Amino acid sequence: MIHSMTGFGKAFVQLPLKKITIEIKSLNSKNLDLSVRLPQQYKEKELEVRNVIAQRLERGKIECSVYIEVTGEETSSTINAPIVKAYIDQMRAIIPDADATELMKMAVRMPDSLKVERCELDEEEWKKIQIILNEALDNIGSFRNQEGAKLQNDFEKRINNIRTLMNEVETYEEERINAVKERLRQGLEELKVNVDQNRFEQELIYYIEKLDINEEKVRLTNHLDYFIETMSGNEANGRKLGFISQEMGREINTMGSKSNHAKMQKCVVLMKDELEKIKEQVLNIL
Repeated sequence: MIHSMTGFGKAFVQLPLKKITIEIKSLNSKNLDLSVRLPQQYKEKELEVRNVIAQRLERGKIECSVYIEVTGEETSSTINAPIVKAYIDQMRAIIPDADATELMKMAVRMPDSLKVERCELDEEEWKKIQIILNEALDNIGSFRNQEGAKLQNDFEKRINNIRTLMNEVETYEEERINAVKERLRQGLEELKVNVDQNRFEQELIYYIEKLDINEEKVRLTNHLDYFIETMSGNEANGRKLGFISQEMGREINTMGSKSNHAKMQKCVVLMKDELEKIKEQVLNIL
């Protein structure tokens, strides 16, 4: 089963004085591109968080954010009373008639008016954060699985479309060969020259063999089968699917260069269109 690199996971825990929420977003990327945003008191745990996410999500452009919402009386900031009083005294000297409330509002906005006390990491609190981190990773994993299932259905539909178009190509092969023979005969008749029929037949066979696409059809069929087989694997397979789709493109392009027939070329164009849609979505596969 394939897994998408696009996903979103969220989890939270309600503590007595605060609510902690973890959000994880993921987009497609060639490698692991991880960004972690932690509140100051959890900074020392950043490497641990990175390792857990890297092991679970493997690849993608991933952004993990931890938010704290204070719901009780706890606060890490206190008013720096001497600084605020000094600001008020200075502003009162400039504006003697100013309202005391307005002076206070202005003073607390000034630099160093608040003292931020560094909070020590609570290990019990951190254990609860670890639980919701794994819960958020479970949620984003489920999201990736659901998106992967949708992509797999889309891939199967487009692979079947390519098979159908390849089978349609076969219906024009006899018509194409006859048209090539007739065109060559007409060309010789217009030249009004005598030719050795045996030599003409030999050259004709050689020319038709160069236009033969049986090998391309066999190889393309194998690539289509391998693509379906790879999708059913348990390992991360996005890169492998990308390589297979490139090989499919080579065979389709060769069929197009050999077709020399309007209806066959139309089928080839439609196959290319289906393949381009596959390649575009493969970039999002883990």
